[in-house]
Amino acid sequence: MQIEVKGRHMTVSDDIREHVEKRFAKVGKQVSELASLEVEIWEHQNPSNPDSYVAEATLRVKGTTLRASDSSRDMVHSINLCADELAVQVKRHRDKRRKRRESRAAATQPPGMAPSEGISAAM
Repeated sequence: MQIEVKGRHMTVSDDIREHVEKRFAKVGKQVSELASLEVEIWEHQNPSNPDSYVAEATLRVKGTTLRASDSSRDMVHSINLCADELAVQVKRHRDKRRKRRESRAAATQPPGMAPSEGISAAM
């Protein structure tokens, strides 16, 4: 998975880049190598908003775009919340794809034949 970290009106330090790569490694294990993740961070300039640090992640996988956005009082905490939210979305997306694939495979099997019998009979 390719990770791109951007800062809106701020520079992104190497520490933040490393933290983003470490936190999104769990997501990277569940998606293809061709997937691209774009993490954008910024700080709201409104002094009355206590949750001023925002992290937004956009994950593009085959045919689908998953997005997560979170804000808090600390940039690292915002990144952690965003990574957790995106991990849940990726898991749900993988489960949906797996169910769809299994139901299609079951529909193409002849009735009365177990799934393992159909595979060995075809070989």
